[in-house]
This record gives sequence, structure tokens and C-alpha cells, in this order.
Amino acid sequence: MNRFTRNTLKLKFSGTLLLTSAMLSMVLLTSCSNSSNSSQAVATNAPTAESTPTPVTSSTAAPSSESDPIAVQVSSMSLEEKIGQMLLVGIDGTVLDDQAKRMIAEDKVGGIILYKNNIQDLKSMVSLINSMKESNRGNPAPLFMSIDQEGGKVSRMPKEYASFPSNGKVGTRKDANAAEMMGKLLAREVLSAGFNMNFAPVLDINSNPNNPVIGDRSFGSSAELVSTLGIAEMKGMESEGVVPVVKHFPGHGDTSVDSHLELPIVNKSAEELAKLEWLPFQAAIKEVTDAVMVAHILYPKLDPDKPASLSSKIIGELLRDDMKYQGLVITDDLTMGAIMKNYDLTTAAVDTINAGSDILLIAHGYDNEKRVLESLLDHVKKGKVQESRIDESVYRILALKAKYNLSDEPVPVPDLTELNKNIKSWRLTIEK
Repeated sequence: MNRFTRNTLKLKFSGTLLLTSAMLSMVLLTSCSNSSNSSQAVATNAPTAESTPTPVTSSTAAPSSESDPIAVQVSSMSLEEKIGQMLLVGIDGTVLDDQAKRMIAEDKVGGIILYKNNIQDLKSMVSLINSMKESNRGNPAPLFMSIDQEGGKVSRMPKEYASFPSNGKVGTRKDANAAEMMGKLLAREVLSAGFNMNFAPVLDINSNPNNPVIGDRSFGSSAELVSTLGIAEMKGMESEGVVPVVKHFPGHGDTSVDSHLELPIVNKSAEELAKLEWLPFQAAIKEVTDAVMVAHILYPKLDPDKPASLSSKIIGELLRDDMKYQGLVITDDLTMGAIMKNYDLTTAAVDTINAGSDILLIAHGYDNEKRVLESLLDHVKKGKVQESRIDESVYRILALKAKYNLSDEPVPVPDLTELNKNIKSWRLTIEK
């Protein structure tokens, strides 16, 4: 199947069909969810907004050529619209309530994530997704409609879909072709319901038996195996037109604390991390991965003050500069315990943008989304966040939406007969 043949609807924002992958590469070149006994939870006093550091200048500049339709669009957007594109938010319930509608129609958020509590059954899920897309009409760009659909215990889709085994189960086969087919089938599954972004594959290495949050979400305990199968799954999803988001950089496999609840600490040096945790992510960058999720983990030997998701040393220097990564950087959920118990949310939002993040995941609390939006607007107006830093991220966001030809067109409730048959047939090859 040719890439994106399952999503051939016209772009919602004009001119972006002119963007080619060659242009994107040229421009950018110029421009969820643990080590050893040394890992532990940490609690600190939340810093105030006044502690926000001076913005770090990114090595990637947003292009300004009038011949570039993405750059033209960025320059035509208001500051409010641009910051909205950088927010990917969660909603309450299984129907579109007034607050969710406000975030989309008024705050013009760039994306939505659905969790298990948002999904009741196939029909209501499709109805919810279509209603969100309808609320986005007239906004600058289509929504990233995202979900965590990994397989195994992290499966959000309703019971009408055939189930997927865990990555750990797939890893026992050591078969890249099987992992690639898993990626294709996961993509077809989420596309059928109207999603276009999947927070998968997991590139964490299952190296700590006391890890409470990764386990069989990982393909295995070997960097080579995780790299091979993870990239195969990533390419499978890409080939079907779904944006894969590899996670959780710099590696969540060697923690003994769940970052949903507390802030993990990993006392490893850069040299130690380079021999294991970083290898799958470096392999994914070499294969031009489109999006990377950064974890809420404190690495004192890399940055003693800020977790990876807020750190300019880890995002700006390590990931962007040293590893030459040019795609989207997405934070893990900023409303997780690792952040909310230890940092002020609005300060964290400013810190992660100044560090080089493009999309802030705010999965819970309508008031949290509003606080972050208003804080970012205020910080840009006061010069504590440079608008050029915002423009870099919005350019990457719009370019990726154009690359995948995203659309807010509604989808019908799908007939799952053939898809479920294919999933079950593939699953037999894994389970035998």
C-alpha cells in the first residue's frame, strides 16, 4: 500500500500541498510512562514564575522565505493562534462538553488526546472525534487527533476492535517484519476511527526488573532488539499515514518510580546512557523519526535542576544539537505527578518551550490548559519567551500536519470485519 493512501483528503490550509519532503529537509537543516536502586522519587518546593530562566536560543531558525507556504502561514497567524497550536490537550467525558469546545474553537489548540475514560464504544468514539473536528473548522490547521495505542496493557480502543499483544510478547519473536506489520495494523486501527497520531512505539529498554511502569511495554532488555523492532513498528505506522511518536526520551526503562505519580531520578552519566538508553532513540533519529516524546525524569549528572522534559541541556543541547534531531519534541503529560508535585505548571511550560519543546501535552484539567495558554501569552509579550522561538515550533507543527496531509473531515463508523480478521491472523503468528 502506498504511503498515505488511506488519508488522501485535501489539506485544510491552503498552499501546503506545495511542500515536498525535500523542501522540508532543506528548511529544517537551515533553520508515557522506569535504574537500579539509585532511582528514587524526589519532592522539592515549586519554583515561582520569577525563576524562569532566560530563553535559550535554538540552533533551528524558522524560515521566512515568501516562497515557503508554511512560513507564509506562520507569519499570517496571531500570537494566540500560534501558541494554541503548541498545546495538545485532554478532555473530560465521552461527549464534547462546552469547555472542550471552547479549547478548540476559541483557544485553537493544535491537538487532542483521548484516554480510556473518553472512549465508551465505537459509535460514540467516532461521534466524539467528528464533533471535535467540526469544532475546529475555520481554525489555522487540522487537529492532531492522538491516542496511546501501544498494544498489551496500554490499549485505549473500544472492545469492537481485536486486541493486540504487548510489545514484550512481540519482542520474543525477534522478527522485524512482525513488528512492522504491528505498526501497520495499529495505524489502520486508529485511522479507522479518525485518529492521525499515535504515541507509540515505546523505545524504552526494559533493563530494571523493579520498573513499575514500562515492563512488557518494551520490546525487551536489549538495545539492539528494541531499536530494530521499534523502528520497524514506527515505519509501519508511517507507511499507513499515522504520525508515530517514539517515547520516552532519554529512556524510561531504568527507573523504579512511576512518573505519573512522582519524579524519578536516574543517577547515570552521559557515558552510561550512551551505551544503552540512548541507542534506540539515536537509531530512530537516523531514520528521520517525525516526533519524540520527552520524559519527566531527573538526570542529576546531565542537569541537576530540571527533569529532561524541562531541560535545555537535554532537549536543546543533547537532543537537538548533539543528536541532530530536527523533528517535533512533545512533552509527556505536564499534569503528571512528576511535574505537578514538584514544579509550578506555568513555569514548567515556559521552561520546556525555552528548552526547545514544540508541543506541550496537558492531558487533564481545563483550568490547566487555560493557565498555560495565558502564561505563555504573557511571557512572550514581556519578552521572556521570544516569539521567534514560538515560530520555530509552529513551523515544525504545520509542516508535519502538511506532510501527513491531515484533515478535519469526518469519518463514518467503520466496518471492522476485515481489519479485525487481519489483526487476529497476525496475532496468531506472534502467539504460536
